Amino acid sequence: MALTVAATGCVDGTGAGSVTGEATSITVLDYYTQESEHTQWNEVLSACGRTAGVEVEHTSVPPASLIPRVLRQASSRTLPDLLMLDNADLQQIAQTGALTPLKQYGIGTGGYTKGILSAGTYEGEVYGLAPYVSTVALFYNKDMLAEAGVAVPRTWDELKEAAAGLTRHGRYGMALDASATSESSWQFLPFLWSNGGNEKQLDTPQAAQALQLWVDLVKNGSMSKSALNWTQADVHDQFAAGRTAMMLNGPWRISALEKDKNLHWGVATVPVPRTGQTPVTPLGGEVWTVPQSPSADRQKKAAEVLACLTTASNMLTLAEQHFTVPSRTAVAARYAEQDPAMAVFVRSVEGARVRTGELGVRWPRAATGIHTAIQSALTGEQTAEEALRDAQRIASSD
Repeated sequence: MALTVAATGCVDGTGAGSVTGEATSITVLDYYTQESEHTQWNEVLSACGRTAGVEVEHTSVPPASLIPRVLRQASSRTLPDLLMLDNADLQQIAQTGALTPLKQYGIGTGGYTKGILSAGTYEGEVYGLAPYVSTVALFYNKDMLAEAGVAVPRTWDELKEAAAGLTRHGRYGMALDASATSESSWQFLPFLWSNGGNEKQLDTPQAAQALQLWVDLVKNGSMSKSALNWTQADVHDQFAAGRTAMMLNGPWRISALEKDKNLHWGVATVPVPRTGQTPVTPLGGEVWTVPQSPSADRQKKAAEVLACLTTASNMLTLAEQHFTVPSRTAVAARYAEQDPAMAVFVRSVEGARVRTGELGVRWPRAATGIHTAIQSALTGEQTAEEALRDAQRIASSD
């Protein structure tokens, strides 16, 4: 059951404590509505609030509701004091002028990779920082691979061969999210980018080769056509139930996988087009921001809480709780040593790209174009080349 806690004071950024006086509380907004996740975040936020000398009034809303709510609040100047955003949404909100640059609070930005720091950057200014990040990798069933005599695939050709060799009656070799949502665009990016493709120009041979790989997996029966309707959670369920031997997914699935003691699984980097290449994966995770407020003191207190969230100790705590990667390189390295299952994700994050890095606020159009092309190509309505020509028209539309 999802848990949403409403703020006990005003949520207009001017709650307890006057506009000009010393703030005694701050409001916080995020989309962590899942009960355990909300509780964990509430504990960390409250602890950081105590460090800053303020009470934290924490509100969570469903993910789909966050941006519409933030845009309304930005328009009416009623934003919370501390705001969490998916990193792909930061550019859109920063463009409205609703956020404040973090440098004005003296918050340090050292120790992050270029990709991670860019996730919170708009027009050269850092507006948000992430306590942790994530990406995707290939999960595989060790028992199924051993029984079939199949090695963990490292290249696209090996992936097709392994998926075919692992397919049985009632079981597919490979599963991924090919739905008509941004989730499938997210899962397609490692294949697009690792093959030299680019979201700025989707109708290229490199992009078509990446999409054709997915088409081939469905055509030869190694991947279910039902993937066109599967979310990442559905893909996980297929894997956990033994109905697929491999899946593309994120580290947030590890907690559930570890609960099944009869499921012996491993994780590897996303297969690449050719031997010796390093996969380029998308950077996931959320950034925390300090919106504009009539109260300079509330902004200052919110910034202190944000700085607290991004300390090494809190990064490690949050990463352990949520099976994610600490954003600072040194902390992530320590984390990889203590949790081998996360080491693959730590390595992948080092070269991961933010989705808005090339297109900025135009990324959502490209994401729509990509998942529309995936649907058309995997259903056979269009060839990969035809689908991507339409995708480019969608991406470049006004």
